[in-house]
Amino acid sequence: MALASIPTRAYPKRHNSLDPKRHNSPAQSGRAKYTLLLLVLLLAFALTVLMFYPGYITADAGYVYAEAKAWRFGDWQSPVMGVIWRIVDPLAPGSLSMFLLTVTLYWLGFGGLALIALRSSICLALLTLSLAFTPPAFILLALIWRDILFGVIWLAAAVLAFAAAERHRWIRVSSQVLAISLIALGVLLRPNAAIAAPLLATYAAWPASFGLRRTALAYVPAALLFVALVPAVYYGLLAAERQHPLHSILVFDLGGITRFSGENQFPVQWTAEQTELLKDKCYNPERWDFYWHLPPCPFVMQRLERADDPIFGTARLARAWRDAVATHPFSYLEHRATFMWQFLARSNLVLPVWDWAKPSSTYGDSRYFRPVQQLHEVLQPTVLFRPGLWVLLAIASGAFSWPRRETAAGAFAVSVTGCSVVYVLSFFFLGVAADFRYAYWCVLGTLTAAVAAVLCRSAVIL
Repeated sequence: MALASIPTRAYPKRHNSLDPKRHNSPAQSGRAKYTLLLLVLLLAFALTVLMFYPGYITADAGYVYAEAKAWRFGDWQSPVMGVIWRIVDPLAPGSLSMFLLTVTLYWLGFGGLALIALRSSICLALLTLSLAFTPPAFILLALIWRDILFGVIWLAAAVLAFAAAERHRWIRVSSQVLAISLIALGVLLRPNAAIAAPLLATYAAWPASFGLRRTALAYVPAALLFVALVPAVYYGLLAAERQHPLHSILVFDLGGITRFSGENQFPVQWTAEQTELLKDKCYNPERWDFYWHLPPCPFVMQRLERADDPIFGTARLARAWRDAVATHPFSYLEHRATFMWQFLARSNLVLPVWDWAKPSSTYGDSRYFRPVQQLHEVLQPTVLFRPGLWVLLAIASGAFSWPRRETAAGAFAVSVTGCSVVYVLSFFFLGVAADFRYAYWCVLGTLTAAVAAVLCRSAVIL
């Protein structure tokens, strides 16, 4: 028999177990990146808890917690924050429950955005998590303040809508409903956010692209709904006591107009010495508290709240404010511009370090937190902690993303930065203190929008 006619047996091809191409399939590589990202996220969460444990209850938060425990609310601080605290408090009574909620929402927001960025690049995903350690965003997680809780809730809402933009219909719709609910919850925490909320809510309703005409048409009806939501919940649902927080704005404005017009605008006849103080020494654009309980002018609120003839919280104060603004509009604008310059461009309160300097305080003693305090001392006077910087960065990020606004990433960047800028600018008329915390949402919005701006300009268009 010829050798050519001998049949040969076919054997299956054997794979080399050491072949790197076989072990680095796209699916396996994707799982490895996903696993790495989750591990980094868990480490970041654990590090945050370690450094800031158990969270610091600020003076304002202390009042909220007392009201939550008593289930009796006022409207000076948000009663809705008290309700949230009452719900989570059994899990870890005191500051820890609210601290863990805040930190969890923070890392869910940045973690969710990092997972979206992972579709483009593992490097961009890890960079997203590293941005979360930016000091103006990260350091304030130590504090229990409604402005911080408000910021992380809106962060979670925006990222949730972004993540759902390209999902199946039932996932997308349920995520949109939850995102809009979180946006409404943010308004209930910080009512002046009702001015900015329509921009974020419109994005959550249509996260796949940004439509200028659609956003403009939805703005006024949405704003009216958000404004109406606050009294409906505060007074209709929770029966909060009316403490007239808006009148603090009137007092601050009357003091400012008095300072810049040189004429007393309060509906009170002061002594000659008090009048001179009001014209020269009382006004400080950092905060209205100098008319309330800080020297040299606590006599103002003492008189306005006098039990036998109250003015604060009455129509008399509102009428005096209207008359002052109508008579001295330029003095009013000068006062408001002075305050806004202080808020945006000057050094202001970031951490309540004087509280931790008290002998009775134990919060600042942690060896893990002391480096944070030292970093704060170095950076707090710098431009990094000026809200004006973050407003400018937000505008730049939004402008950079504007040509790609019809993509999901571009819509996120444009909507979040627009919302952030409008929120900060609302303090021109509504602000009574220049603390950095009031710009916290703008910091978070700017950082996350920067990631989306890179995504919408990358090869992978989301």
